[in-house]
Amino acid sequence: MGAGGLTAVHWLFLFWVLVIIVVMAMRKDPIIPCVLGILTVGWLFKKSFIGAISTVFSALIVAGNEFWGIIVIISLIVSLSKLLSETGADYLIMKPAARLMVSPGIAFWVLGFAMLLASWFFWPSPATALIGAIMLPVAVRAGLPVMAGAMAMNLFGHGIALSTDYVIQGAPTITAKAAGFTSPTPVMSASLPLIITMGLVTTVTAYIMIRRDMASNHELHAAEREAFLANNGQQREMNWVSYFLAIITPLAFALDVVAMLVFKLRGGDATALLGGTAALILALGSYMRFGNEGLEKVTDYLREGFMFGIKVFAPVLVIGGFFFMGKGELAQVILGQGATGLLEDLGLVLSHAVPVNKMFAALVTMVTGIVVGMDGSGFSPLPLVGSVAGTFALAIPAINKATLAALGQLAGVWTGGGTIIPWGLIPVAAIAGVNPIELARKNFLPVVIGFIATFIVALFLL
Repeated sequence: MGAGGLTAVHWLFLFWVLVIIVVMAMRKDPIIPCVLGILTVGWLFKKSFIGAISTVFSALIVAGNEFWGIIVIISLIVSLSKLLSETGADYLIMKPAARLMVSPGIAFWVLGFAMLLASWFFWPSPATALIGAIMLPVAVRAGLPVMAGAMAMNLFGHGIALSTDYVIQGAPTITAKAAGFTSPTPVMSASLPLIITMGLVTTVTAYIMIRRDMASNHELHAAEREAFLANNGQQREMNWVSYFLAIITPLAFALDVVAMLVFKLRGGDATALLGGTAALILALGSYMRFGNEGLEKVTDYLREGFMFGIKVFAPVLVIGGFFFMGKGELAQVILGQGATGLLEDLGLVLSHAVPVNKMFAALVTMVTGIVVGMDGSGFSPLPLVGSVAGTFALAIPAINKATLAALGQLAGVWTGGGTIIPWGLIPVAAIAGVNPIELARKNFLPVVIGFIATFIVALFLL
């Protein structure tokens, strides 16, 4: 029995937590430390090397069970986006919004909000291809600099949309599970005032910077626009199926949102409704567009979608498996009878040993999200920041755990999802044809100012 009621298992777990944070801060994948952490903690707890090996697999299965619904919904949405793109329905869906871009200023906001909505429903990566191919050329034609268009897509999509994820609910589900909530609803509700602050401060600051830059570098931006438009003209062949999908897809998802509000569907129920809708449209649209060949074509779409989903979540499963040993009920499934939540125990000891306060808790949670997010993966920080929020909630009973978790989620995703680190900006930079390092530099000041403002607001809400 260690100091303060902690055992050697607790200290070993804490050691690996620190190792994982350092590794991710160095922009390296923490998979090996996570696997070694599960193995050694399991070995020390079970006193059996064979049992330790089994613990590694058990941790992955527990994490898979927790996240499988989110993996499936994201995979189905990406599969559907492939169908919409191939049929040209995506172009028709976005065409009305494109007509609103009559000036550079309006183009920035229309492009941003279109990216926000597309990212909420289709996730940022597919939305980047969708918006970049259809609406970015229109915005540039309206006079918006190419870099400004990339900033709008990036801040609204990989920033606001991914850090909230209100429709698909992937991010809040992971954070909530790690923080000890049974539903993502508390984290989603708590994130609303924070994301309003972060979104407004960041985008308005970026817009002011863009207007000043346009005034002082008019000729340079004009040359960049001509070069971009010369390389981004495309023709799309469409038929009646394209128009049908362009109408039925947004209508179906809009009805889903209405159903969520009317019937108060949250968490898994909301995910199931969206996933079922995506699967039905995918199957129907594939057969209508390709006839009997659609029986094979839909398999290709599904395969591509699930390859994307597994690619995104594979590292999250391993990281989540490690940090789920910190939660009481999940720790028992992973380690066996007699196990307690290792992080929860550390939080209780911390509450008696260190005079922590709300400002300290908020600062540590936010910095943890930023530091861990520097690995360039938007979801990798979420199991950790959720666990940190849960730990501080035990140390400070009066603190608002949901707000603390939402703050960490926002910090981790805005950093790792790809707004201020070049290695996370490649998708947007590639489709816009801009330098990712320069895009990160342009985003840096607005995002940092947004972090400061959001931190201050969070202190009042904690």
